Amino acid sequence: MKSITLCLVLLVVTSVYNRLSAQDYKLAMGIRFSSASPTLNNSISVKYFRNETDALEGLISFGSSRFGIGGLYERHQLIGGTPAFTWFYGGGAYLGFENRTDAGHIQSHTTFLGPTGIVGLDYKFQNAPINLSLDWKPELDIIPSINFVPDAFALTARFTF
Repeated sequence: MKSITLCLVLLVVTSVYNRLSAQDYKLAMGIRFSSASPTLNNSISVKYFRNETDALEGLISFGSSRFGIGGLYERHQLIGGTPAFTWFYGGGAYLGFENRTDAGHIQSHTTFLGPTGIVGLDYKFQNAPINLSLDWKPELDIIPSINFVPDAFALTARFTF
């Protein structure tokens, strides 16, 4: 019962904060669902707006054999004059590690490093503290070898503060 009350209080506080804010949201945290091939695939996402158009997004990706961390600078532009719906573009970098196993034994460690770009759509629901993003984030591995990873599409669902 205490957890339900706490959740309701948190929901009311964030709703009031969102209405008083000059933009739709300042900070959002959630989960990014992506294709499996990029280093930063399924991730925890934290997005922070520095001002009305510029945002920083941090991604932490982990799986059974991979771990990655990355950062992006994103520039948001309005679509149709409503602050709830924007398109964005930007770029950043990532660092990842992968363990390859054979019969349960680690055979090799691989490090991935490179730049990444991003372009997508972002929507903040008017009466709920929910944000959705749909994006394409291709990666260019520089380490361990040059490799372009174009199939990096994702849907991100975030709780806004």
